[in-house]
Amino acid sequence: MKNRISSITITGALASAAMFAQAPRVEFEVASIRPSGPIQSAADAARIGVHIDGARVNLNGLSLNDLLGAAYKVKLHQIAGPEWMASERFDINGKLPAGSNGDQIPPMIQALLTDRFGMKFHWETKDFPVYALVVGKSGLKMKESPPDPPVDPAAERKAFDMTTSASQTGTTINYGNGMYMTFGNNAFVGRKLQASAMAETLGRFVDRPVVDMTELKGNYDFKLEFSPEDFGAMMIRAAVAAGVTLPPEALKLMDSSNGDSLFNALETLGLKLERRKAPVEVMVIDHIEKSPTDN
Repeated sequence: MKNRISSITITGALASAAMFAQAPRVEFEVASIRPSGPIQSAADAARIGVHIDGARVNLNGLSLNDLLGAAYKVKLHQIAGPEWMASERFDINGKLPAGSNGDQIPPMIQALLTDRFGMKFHWETKDFPVYALVVGKSGLKMKESPPDPPVDPAAERKAFDMTTSASQTGTTINYGNGMYMTFGNNAFVGRKLQASAMAETLGRFVDRPVVDMTELKGNYDFKLEFSPEDFGAMMIRAAVAAGVTLPPEALKLMDSSNGDSLFNALETLGLKLERRKAPVEVMVIDHIEKSPTDN
């Protein structure tokens, strides 16, 4: 169950790997799409990831919601579509056209979703009940990460890797350059994470989306600790939010927690979740095929 969390932040990792602006339509030169199956074990979770090296792009074990998040820079709560979009996962191997670069990968994913999955959508603005992540009255207690040492341009990495490692003690999402988040041993540990990324992840463990309203600009190190019962209940809640079907006995464990543990843990960092309503732009999926057209 702990390993299911690995899918939670794939969207943010891939989106941050390639920022892009509006541009003429671009496409993968060739792309193969294969079903990757559900995540049922640590080995399955460890397969999830993104690797961009030269002209090759491998997107492994990503749901359509993950791909939409990467392609359009939207969060999961901004996607309104069939429930299966969160659970059906695909392995995509693409080749970049000559002269293209990583900045063009998001619009290439857009083209792939339109051409191969027949996706059609429109945008709507809706008022959503949200939790606002804010700095508490006592002030921030979270430690800002130390600055990175100067980078030698000659040693600059030419490939991008977002890797997931899973073990009996938990799951780590590694974004490279020392940035990671670990879920295990009854704790969440973050290194060099921005408040916006933290807010998006926290939204998986509560009953409404979390919006970053801290106005914090730095990268932070933090640790949130929980009782074993509360930690297990939160992990089950995250799996349910991601579309995983669980047996009744697992759902009973989720109900065993009063849900206040995350709120209390955040107070140790000088942070607070406040109930609010906020207008949110939503990507409404009008049509999408469950199976892509032939490779």
